[in-house]
Amino acid sequence: MTDIKTLALECRDAATAIAGLPTEAKNALLRAMADALLADEATILAANARDLEAASAKGIGSAMLDRLRLDASRLQGIAAAVREVAELPDPVGQVTRAYDRPNGIHVERVRVPLGVIAMIYEARPNVTADAAALCLKAGNAVILRGGSEAIHSNTAIAAALKRALSEAGLRDAVLTLVEDLRRETILELIQLSDVIDLVIPRGGEGLIRFVAEHARVPVIKHYKGVCHQYVDAGADEDLALALLLDGKVSRPSACNSLETLLVHRDIATTFLPRAAEALRVRGVEIRADEAARALMPGGVTATDEDFAAEFLDLVIAVGVVDDLDAAIAHIRHYTSDHTEVIVTRDPAHAEKFLNALRSAVVMVNASSRFSDGGELGLGAEIGISTTRLHSYGPMGLEALTVERFVVRGEGQVRHPALIKPGP
Repeated sequence: MTDIKTLALECRDAATAIAGLPTEAKNALLRAMADALLADEATILAANARDLEAASAKGIGSAMLDRLRLDASRLQGIAAAVREVAELPDPVGQVTRAYDRPNGIHVERVRVPLGVIAMIYEARPNVTADAAALCLKAGNAVILRGGSEAIHSNTAIAAALKRALSEAGLRDAVLTLVEDLRRETILELIQLSDVIDLVIPRGGEGLIRFVAEHARVPVIKHYKGVCHQYVDAGADEDLALALLLDGKVSRPSACNSLETLLVHRDIATTFLPRAAEALRVRGVEIRADEAARALMPGGVTATDEDFAAEFLDLVIAVGVVDDLDAAIAHIRHYTSDHTEVIVTRDPAHAEKFLNALRSAVVMVNASSRFSDGGELGLGAEIGISTTRLHSYGPMGLEALTVERFVVRGEGQVRHPALIKPGP
């Protein structure tokens, strides 16, 4: 039986070395990790095949199987993401603000690593490499606790990464994979407030709520991605259709895929029949309100639960709204604070949409699928936060650091009278 606290303490003890590595040494380490992943391609893909076979036998759904599946192309993408992180600016030591006080002290705000970060995730073997790369580049140690669905894949990936750490002369405990899959290991891990500095869960809503409800360690939360696209009156219909298809069909299992389409009443009669046909030929099930269903042959009646759902599949909820205000009201009611899109030719409507919604990512005439750390220039993302503390939206390197104060003086004291010579 695994002693989780012992593993966590070993990881924390190893964190000092990674925190003190210069930028070029960290970058060289990440490049070596990317090389190790590709060198172990046969081993990793064979391990992934075992996971896929077991998951299929358990009847796991298509969305999770897609997240679990690796092939040579996806593994190359994982390695490329690690290399991309190596090329990103190092946030550690960055001075974000500097100023002098009237008494002569010089004050700086400086980015430093968080410390030890625990990642708890399901059926996403790419997270093993992504999290390791981002945490290590930001000077943090990382504890990885993946799900049972990907245990063989995660173990093989972690072995390659650890080999690169050892060859660089670093303790491989700085990247710790928990292989004990009992639920109790999660519970114990997330209560180690004296060892772990931050917990980031990635997976289904049930996992994230379990972590958030039981953790004694700060948690970055992202329960689900109910992403909306609103098509405004007078919008470019070709553009709106392209964004709809990319957002819904390109990878429906992703949290940044579209789940709800809202269309202004004035454009619905021309746009929705086109959308219905384009979605139908791509195998998308349409669940629509009464007004939309009349314009979308083959659609079924949408329920209130459908408009609140993260389908993670080829299913979309569709509604017709009277105006921009109605679209904003609908989104506010059902939003998960992930990503919202407006398609419009009206700059004033775009600004109103941006200002009225508080979701982590809000877009004008762009696909929801760009709500991703890599696509937004962060490199491989560690996760997406819909918690308005510390970090909001896709999280990259800077989100894995904190700012502290560094003060430089020349003997200044706050109460000079207390140290004057005399009786």
